[in-house]
Amino acid sequence: MNAIRSLIFVIWLYGTMLVLGILGLPTLLLPRQAPLAVMKLYARMVVFGLRWIAGVRLEFRGLQHVPEGPVIIAGKHQAMLDVFAPFVMFKDPVVVMKRELLWYPILGWYCLRTGMIAIDRAGSARTVKLMLKAAQEKVAIGAGRQMIIFPEGTRSLPGAVPDYKPAGLRTFYKALQLPILPVATNSGQCWPAHGLIRTPGTVVYEVMPAIEPGLHHKEMLAQVTSRLEDASTALLAINPR
Repeated sequence: MNAIRSLIFVIWLYGTMLVLGILGLPTLLLPRQAPLAVMKLYARMVVFGLRWIAGVRLEFRGLQHVPEGPVIIAGKHQAMLDVFAPFVMFKDPVVVMKRELLWYPILGWYCLRTGMIAIDRAGSARTVKLMLKAAQEKVAIGAGRQMIIFPEGTRSLPGAVPDYKPAGLRTFYKALQLPILPVATNSGQCWPAHGLIRTPGTVVYEVMPAIEPGLHHKEMLAQVTSRLEDASTALLAINPR
């Protein structure tokens, strides 16, 4: 039964992406907030489908820690769901994403139009400068957006030994001089990193108090790592397997 529900959800996931993406194409000619509204609506439809098709509830904690101005969000990354959740949680998110995603039809168009930050992991020094310039313009200089970055770089299994790749986070933290909000999750328990099966349960996204700017990068990384790992491990008790 769970396999059937999971299959129906996958159809919902990609079917609504296609339908909304096509219906929303005219918004690509409008100011950025219009296509962003389409992306936020799609994220809410994903959450709706998870609840009523796959039996997965979402809970958001600690949203009182999110400031009005610009901030860097450092998220634990266990599932594809982690990319959708910021569009429900935050007012004006900008996601740091792999450049290859811009080549996807429809998805890439919306990401370009809404100012997502694409990174080239093998980029030159000039590429890094352009990336930082884009971040300053889209996040820090009067834009007031929330930058989402996953320090692990890729999805990890719940409870796995962490393997952080901090170069991107360190670079943005130093250049933008913004606080970092760690966001823990147990999303991988219900939405595995690989495969189609979604397991009923509760996914929690927990926003923790800010790590202030100006710390040495080693101290910053130690705080991000300990907060994310301790809180994410504690959340695993919500869905005992």
